[in-house]
Amino acid sequence: MRNSGVVIKGCLAAALTPLRDGGAALDEDAIPGYVDFLAAGGVDGILALGTTGEGVLFSVEERRRIARAFAAAAAGRLDVAVHCGAQTTADTVALAADAAELGADAVAVISPPYFPLGEAEQLAHLAAAAAACAPTPFYVYEFEARSGYAVAPSVVERLREVAPNLAGMKVSDAPIAKVEPYLFDGLDIFVGAEPLIFEAAALGAAGSVSGLASAFPDVVSAVIHEPTAEGAALLDRLRKAVSAFPFQPALKVVAAARGAGIREDVRAPLRALTGDEKARLAAAVAEFQAAPA
Repeated sequence: MRNSGVVIKGCLAAALTPLRDGGAALDEDAIPGYVDFLAAGGVDGILALGTTGEGVLFSVEERRRIARAFAAAAAGRLDVAVHCGAQTTADTVALAADAAELGADAVAVISPPYFPLGEAEQLAHLAAAAAACAPTPFYVYEFEARSGYAVAPSVVERLREVAPNLAGMKVSDAPIAKVEPYLFDGLDIFVGAEPLIFEAAALGAAGSVSGLASAFPDVVSAVIHEPTAEGAALLDRLRKAVSAFPFQPALKVVAAARGAGIREDVRAPLRALTGDEKARLAAAVAEFQAAPA
């Protein structure tokens, strides 16, 4: 896949990471079947190790193993982007270089949380990551609620000057007014908030990197491939139904129930759902469970 010239568009599932032993161990054997489930649901690609995939909770070596397993399982069928954002620039650079070497179609990096980085620090961090994976396409992952600060649009403009492999952004902010400053000409923008897809598509967005698609690939891909106001409203209802519970474990419960072949385990400090929560979740998403594959 590396340097194949693939242009990523459409619906990318922000993939869950299969775990076992109460979340303490990776379940790499489950990844091929899970990728089959996503492909059958109609997604165009996968983002491995993002927020939905619990990426920052794994060691560098675990992240390398997960990325390789997804790339191998998806080869020839789905595009694979690997999220390589980490707390330090050194770890981010190492993960970005490794993702390029294994053949990822793209690398995405979120700004490190905890320290509120200024524009100079943001630019240096992102430029180092982009250089480490060049010429593999590089995407800035903007998610103010998780980083604790926004990537300044001026940083993205300056990054274009020093990183020729900058291809676009994943913008998980909402409402649409927070997405619009990043709609630069020549950059592909993917929204993370699925209910925004109709408005974002009208403004030229390339698609969505969707957490909901990790468990509902059929429902989400259908809307993203043909965005309508009605479809966006459906995804809004689905997002609210799932988000009433801890997000990652809720999606794993749903994905397991829909035949994805993964366990419900999550990595601590995330927690599994209680029996009562599982019952309420099943009732909340019943109308979507029956959606055609």
